[in-house]
Amino acid sequence: MAYAASGLNRLAGASNGNLWFYSTADAIATVNTEGYFNDAANMLNVRDVIIVADTNTPTTSFVSVLSNTGSVVDVSDGTAIAETDSD
Repeated sequence: MAYAASGLNRLAGASNGNLWFYSTADAIATVNTEGYFNDAANMLNVRDVIIVADTNTPTTSFVSVLSNTGSVVDVSDGTAIAETDSD
């Protein structure tokens, strides 16, 4: 699939960084590919954090914006959030 602007929502932020939530059916391996967030280049800043919720798997990961040239955005590989329920 591809980036969908409707899935990206800003949760909080300041001049030095923002926290975003992104809901998608794409796997984290797709989302963390360089260029995936290019259509959001005008909104995302280096060091912004995006919580990525894969609605298909389901899994949740944190990624950070590593670079943004103004047209090409690259994010980190992602750190998975452990989602265990042992009760």
